[in-house]
This record gives sequence, structure tokens and C-alpha cells, in this order.
Amino acid sequence: MKLLAIDTSGPVCGVAVLADGSLRHEALTQNRLTHSVNLVPMIDAALAASGLRLEDMDLLAAVSGPGSFTGVRIGISTLKALAHGCGKKCVAVDALEAMAAGISGFDGVVCPMQDARAGQVYGAAFRCGGSARPERLTDDAPLKLEDFAEKVQALGGRCLFLGDGMPVHRERLEALLGGRAVFAAPHHAVLRPGAAAYLASLQAEEAVDYMALQPMYLRAPNAERNKKLMEALHGTV
Repeated sequence: MKLLAIDTSGPVCGVAVLADGSLRHEALTQNRLTHSVNLVPMIDAALAASGLRLEDMDLLAAVSGPGSFTGVRIGISTLKALAHGCGKKCVAVDALEAMAAGISGFDGVVCPMQDARAGQVYGAAFRCGGSARPERLTDDAPLKLEDFAEKVQALGGRCLFLGDGMPVHRERLEALLGGRAVFAAPHHAVLRPGAAAYLASLQAEEAVDYMALQPMYLRAPNAERNKKLMEALHGTV
């Protein structure tokens, strides 16, 4: 199987090519350029470096969320355009599961978390030893940091935190969990596009036509929430 995977769900923009069980190319960047500027050149570079064409791919994959509303839309929209052009099916990859899939050798609870602002995170919990995919312990959810910490603490053992929410909330997690809180090194703390590609290959049976590919939002965008608030204030709801 040959597969192209892209990720724009968080601050890092990533692209990977998986071919016949081997990671042929992986690149990720976090710079001052937007994902909309970085992504297509990175896809072109990935295909050139792996010696493959888009038409050679069996599947296309994108991280569908949770994450930045704008970032997720960029990734999903780009993948839809690529799939439309080459007639390939698509796979949606969960961002938090993909982060967990990049961790090995940790015997506690793996806790990927993305900063959702206003003291909240998008978080989930997994165990990552001994199975092809991370074992999911909790569903993805938008939670106050204190509620997320309480939920993962109840699972027992040490908790490894990673994702862009980790550095934002590190001090508070240390205060809440003490020595049970462990923090991933920088090269393990981000979503690796190679991990997203690997998960997508395991989800090949879930592939859909690009028209059915949808972003995964755990809460409504700010603009939509603000609109509803204004409607309520003006008595239109």
C-alpha cells in the first residue's frame, strides 16, 4: 500500500509518505508561514523525495481533528482537492490518537492534549504498549484542564503529557499531579506525520470518497458561538 498523509491540525505542518510498510518520507515544520503556504510545497517535496506520484497512491489521509479550526479546514480542503484530481479514496485520522501512536516504551497512561484556550484542552488518554494501535482509554473531549487531569489521574500510574497544550499547562499539571506527571521531550511532543500515515494504513477499510470526508470539531467555532450569543442577547432565539 502507498499512502500520503498530511497534518495541519496544530501548530506543526506535516507530510508523510508510507509505501509497502516503509516510511519513505516524513517532514514537519513550525515556522512563521501559515499552513496554507507550507502545505502544497511540502506535498510536492514529499512526492519528489519518495520517487512517487500522487496517482501512485492507494490512499490519501489527513488529520481531521481535534485541533485548530482553520488548520483542520486547510488540511481537509487540500486533501479533498487532491483526491478529486486523482480519484483516490480518503482516510480521516484522529489527531490525539496519532500523537499517542508516536510514543513507545512508556508503561503508563499517554495523555495527548491540545490547547483549546480559555483554560481548556482537547484531550484523551491511551496505553501504547503491545498493540498495533494505541489502546484508547477515554474519548476525545474538550475539558477544563483540572477536569482532564482528574480524569487521567483516575486511570492510575504515571501520565505522559504531550501536544501543544503540554508546555502551556505544564506548571499547573505539575501542581495537580506532582510526580505522576511526566512530560514528553520536544521530538516526541508533536504529532508526527509518519504516525498519522501509519494509523491511516491500519484504517484502510474505513476509506471514503472525498465528498464524505469531514473535519472533527469537538466544539463549535468561535464565530458560531459568538453568533448564537448575539442572537440570544437580542432575543432572536
